[in-house]
Amino acid sequence: MLLAKVERELQVAVNQAKRGFVIREAREEDLPEMVGFLAKLALHVSGAPPHDLKESEYKRLLRTLHSALDDPNRRLVVAESKSAGLVGMGYVYIWRSQGIWEQSEAAEFKSGVIDDIWVEPDFRGLGILKALLRDLVTFAEEHHASELILEYSASNKEAKAAWTKLGFKPTGVRAAAFTSVVKQALAESQG
Repeated sequence: MLLAKVERELQVAVNQAKRGFVIREAREEDLPEMVGFLAKLALHVSGAPPHDLKESEYKRLLRTLHSALDDPNRRLVVAESKSAGLVGMGYVYIWRSQGIWEQSEAAEFKSGVIDDIWVEPDFRGLGILKALLRDLVTFAEEHHASELILEYSASNKEAKAAWTKLGFKPTGVRAAAFTSVVKQALAESQG
């Protein structure tokens, strides 16, 4: 069984190398570029023009990613191209919950939360997203997570198409509003 797993992993690595990239665990020296990927992802989702992160936000993201490197319940991976360096990243963590219903025995449920995945636009369509996801799914399975959870912006049609194709289905709605808008609506609705 272990030998078969090692052989499968070796075959996946050979296939990736043939396509010009490898998926590997992130290292500390990768973190600044990964913060750049997170900034690109945020700009992509918001539709905002390129601009620089605030220094405080850059440092916060760097700390967040750094803390994930040594956490056994988190996995950061990168896609590395032989010719272009880092071209993508993926991040998953294990979320534990007890459930909300009365039970005769304590039961712990585990989910793999895919926090962020990014592939540089020039490298899309090469199988990098699937390769990153394979690694994150394997990590989640090794931690006995029974489901994968992720979020994407409703306006991000590209993400919706990719995740739907991979079996993800909407299970709820996450709504957002500015506090001032809610406050105004409350004030207008008072009779």
